[in-house]
Amino acid sequence: MQKIKKILVANRGEIALRIMRTIKEMGLYCVAVYSEADKNAPHILYADEAYCLGPAPSHKSYLLGERIIEASQALGADAIHPGYGFLSENASFAKKVADAGLIFIGPPPISIEVMGDKLAAKKAVSQYDIPMVPGTDHAIMDIQEAKVTATKIGYPILIKASAGGGGKGMRVVKDEEEFEEQMKRAVSEAQSAFGNGAVFIEKYITSPRHIEIQVLADQYGNYVHLFERECSVQRRHQKVIEEAPSAVVSEDMRKAMGTAAIDVARACNYYGAGTVEFIVDESLNFYFLEMNTRLQVEHPVTEMITGKDLVREQILIAEGHPLSFAQEDLKIIGHAIETRVYAEDPANNFLPGIGRLVTYKLPQGPGIRVDDGFREGMEIPIYYDPMIAKLVTYDEDRQKAIQKMVRAIDGYQITGITTTLAFARYVMLHPAFQTGEFDTKFVEKHFSPDLLSENLMDEEQEILAAIATYLMPNAKPTPMASDEKKQKESKWKTRRMNG
Repeated sequence: MQKIKKILVANRGEIALRIMRTIKEMGLYCVAVYSEADKNAPHILYADEAYCLGPAPSHKSYLLGERIIEASQALGADAIHPGYGFLSENASFAKKVADAGLIFIGPPPISIEVMGDKLAAKKAVSQYDIPMVPGTDHAIMDIQEAKVTATKIGYPILIKASAGGGGKGMRVVKDEEEFEEQMKRAVSEAQSAFGNGAVFIEKYITSPRHIEIQVLADQYGNYVHLFERECSVQRRHQKVIEEAPSAVVSEDMRKAMGTAAIDVARACNYYGAGTVEFIVDESLNFYFLEMNTRLQVEHPVTEMITGKDLVREQILIAEGHPLSFAQEDLKIIGHAIETRVYAEDPANNFLPGIGRLVTYKLPQGPGIRVDDGFREGMEIPIYYDPMIAKLVTYDEDRQKAIQKMVRAIDGYQITGITTTLAFARYVMLHPAFQTGEFDTKFVEKHFSPDLLSENLMDEEQEILAAIATYLMPNAKPTPMASDEKKQKESKWKTRRMNG
């Protein structure tokens, strides 16, 4: 067992700050790294020491693994925490950290390597009874072979890049006529994004939900799962709203998914914190999708419902401590929802934007958590992911957590840039989200830009009336007077919403 005294956080923004807070709570020292674009960032001011990696572009700063290792050694750090993104799922970097005599706060390199390739991951988990989406178990480059395979599986099918994620190298093919063109696009995009053009084919589930299981494992073969997160509200195959627990997962389903997730972790001899992602069909059958071998963006909702600090657990596991709790010690308490606050324009196909945070005031109150890495007056750099913050609300049940999220969004003041807050508010008040009857096509089915400024007050009033009727069955909705209704509509349309 090796005691850690100083940790270098190889990341930036909100996740760097979030990790550093736990590091300091544990009585340890933290080192920040930064690019020239982040020279005034809060995570630098918060850290005990800081080291400039280089110019703004990631490949000249946050992706320079050898420079990060050199900085760790020069400043006397014992360990490196990669956060998420950048080098967090780079098996080569993890190995170099270990070879340099440092502790990598994450899984062993072989686990990252196996789960980083979707086909290798499928092969690894095949020894367990884990539900898999029908499809190929090998990479396909030949278009004619792929077309024959697609016909056997049955359209619609999904072409997916073997390496990487985030929706890149992914194409839905509805019929044979468009297969060839979509295949070429998927291979080209995969090659461009990941340097690996290998793709495979799966049956496309038409109305899927995206539900994932958080797992923890120590270096002694002890595994637990910390229940599920619902991550189905997405744009461009990337999550924007997450919650825990899911509105549709029963106790039996939760137990089955948890067991499958632990088996996935066992399949690659995993230790540390990781997330096993599943795709769920309309009948609530679940299928293994992939494993993320790192801390997830949405980890706060799991922390809120379990009371466990996942970063603390990561550090303890990296030091060599066994898990201090078993599966039977864990239980779900309350409900948590996370909104990712992006510098994006929902009215323009969620196009990322840049600018200065002229006004930046955070919402406050019980059950509200904001993980961010900015302060008022700062510029949003063009070089990195456009996420500004993660807004999390927690309460004793789902409906109260939703209501608290609406209040928190209304209390979040941001001017100078366009954000996704208005979209998140729209989601919270939509009947499909309120009832839990939604899937990954929420944006496609229920959202259009004009809904952010028109008729939203009518919908909000109807939803609130429906909620009141549900909670008080004998209550009768009171119609709004025509003049009063027009006045409120006018106020809503002229109101300047955050984002």
